[in-house]
Amino acid sequence: LSFLQERLRCVLGLLLLLHSTDSFYVPGVAPINFHRNDPVEIKAVKLTSSRTQLPYEYYSLPFCQPSKITYKAENLGEVLRGDRIVNTPFQVSMNVEKKCEVLCNFPNKPVTLTVEQSKLIAERIREDYYVHLIADNLPVATRLEFYSNREEEEKKKEKDVQFEHGYRLGFMDGNKFYLHNHLSFILYYHREDVEESQEHTYRVVRFEVIPQSIKLEDLKADEKSMCTLPEATGSAPQEIDPTKENQLLFTYSVHWEESDIKWASRWDTYLTMSDVQIHWFSIINSVVVVFFLSGILSMIIIRTLRKDIANYNKEDDIEDTMEESGWKLVHGDVFRPPQYPMILSSLLGSGIQLFCMILIVIFVAMLGMLSPSSRGALMTTACFLFMFMGVFGGFFAGRLYRTLKGHRWKKGAFCTATLYPGVVFGICFVLNCFIWGKHSSGAVPFPTMVALLCMWFGISLPLVYLGYYFGFRKQPYDNPVRTNQIPRQIPEQRWYMNKFVGILMAGILPFGAMFIELFFIFSAIWENQFYYLFGFLFLVFIILVVSCSQISIVMVYFQLCAEDYRWWWRTFLVSGGSAFYVLIYAVFYFVNKLDIVEFIPSLLYFGYTALMVLSFWLLTGTIGFYAAYMFVRKIYAAVKID
Repeated sequence: LSFLQERLRCVLGLLLLLHSTDSFYVPGVAPINFHRNDPVEIKAVKLTSSRTQLPYEYYSLPFCQPSKITYKAENLGEVLRGDRIVNTPFQVSMNVEKKCEVLCNFPNKPVTLTVEQSKLIAERIREDYYVHLIADNLPVATRLEFYSNREEEEKKKEKDVQFEHGYRLGFMDGNKFYLHNHLSFILYYHREDVEESQEHTYRVVRFEVIPQSIKLEDLKADEKSMCTLPEATGSAPQEIDPTKENQLLFTYSVHWEESDIKWASRWDTYLTMSDVQIHWFSIINSVVVVFFLSGILSMIIIRTLRKDIANYNKEDDIEDTMEESGWKLVHGDVFRPPQYPMILSSLLGSGIQLFCMILIVIFVAMLGMLSPSSRGALMTTACFLFMFMGVFGGFFAGRLYRTLKGHRWKKGAFCTATLYPGVVFGICFVLNCFIWGKHSSGAVPFPTMVALLCMWFGISLPLVYLGYYFGFRKQPYDNPVRTNQIPRQIPEQRWYMNKFVGILMAGILPFGAMFIELFFIFSAIWENQFYYLFGFLFLVFIILVVSCSQISIVMVYFQLCAEDYRWWWRTFLVSGGSAFYVLIYAVFYFVNKLDIVEFIPSLLYFGYTALMVLSFWLLTGTIGFYAAYMFVRKIYAAVKID
């Protein structure tokens, strides 16, 4: 009981720590102070759609262009995400209002879209594309106000406000397409405290947009590029007819408002999730279930084992001629090396590499160092960490390979360095070819691909070899019992000892502990949401490690009791059983949550899902394998064997 109380105390302490880390924030960039009339540059990031999953760069559509287009130098993560940050012709100055201004061309000469351009815009509107802009590194958001299901009296007073990332390119009404050609920017600033003699400085703390569609005839523009907006009731929207040329004006207005929001918490608007309660509920639910089960399993296993070990040792003392039964019976075969030891050790090495990478990334992100304000930082960090963790992957793989009586360490090291990364690179390359064919900015450019290959063969491969060399030279794992010369016969197994049944049974608990978090991660990846609840994710990861280890130990105990000593591969496969449920959940999410109908977006979804499932299987399989291996060595070390 005291042991369980201690555990609960630890969990409560961790929860308090996580609660504080959610509000703790290490900014990704230093704040920029503006004076009145200073230019605030508005840049475009990309166009995205959750229906096609193909991002496009801003100028892939015929928007107004500045005299000189300059692209921002990007990090690896931004390139892989499909961001192409570029300047725009919007002229915005700090705390200077603009009623309505024409963006490009003179008022007497509107923009003329060719039939091809009109077709392309209509297609992008039909595919539900959003435009993403940034001002002072803050993404633009569209405010959505709606009434929640409250009492009637409260409804009149209070609306719920949520923000949508970016703004819709346009909308459809029947079979007609309408383009949002007027943007009303609302920028919020925070006035910084300065001494009386100094000029006031301002910081941008929020960037909102109200997109409107206004017909060319209703936008009354003068010679100075100023325009007047029509009354809201009397204006007609700007239709885009894909069968002919269209004429229109691109216009914008700027409105500034003072805000109490401090610069350090300006991202809170974008990150406020209405479902934090769901997170807490799911986390507490998972913690209670996992620790309750772990308590029960530990008690059962420990009591049964103590009984087993006492019986076995007592039998030896009495020198009884009774026949041995249960797991002691296979002591001469339990450490017999499995088939394909090189592949097994290579996969486990990649699993260790993944485990170290994920643990460090989640921990660093939990401390707020990989906040969304530093774009692409998460992806860049993950890529580099995976490369550098090769030294640990190589070390563990090399040591295990030697324990399994392997001799060709150079081939083993090459296998570890290329097997899993090779599969990932192969799938990504095939998918990339399809994205290239669609001219999407999500396609990884050829130079970046070459750079990734150089990182793989220039950093990861030598590090894996280095780790493997030292792991192979180190003393192999000490197995407590000798292996017999002749393998014993395995009795016929019951139906429930089947591998597939084991995978189904073993996967439920770890998957149940994390499936709510999985929903938020899927939303972040496929629906362009921000994911930032890394405190929760860290706790879920700990729960996942605990539940995988326990399930693996229980499964290997039952297997050895059934006198089946071929546990090496089976434990690795069965411990990764939750990956099977992740695959089923991904199919369910695709059918129920996403509105994807075309072939290439579906191919992208299932291609990337396959990579996620493979990585998850390697991760959970490795955790389960090492837990089971430690358990098997412990129990056989506790029994006296002649």
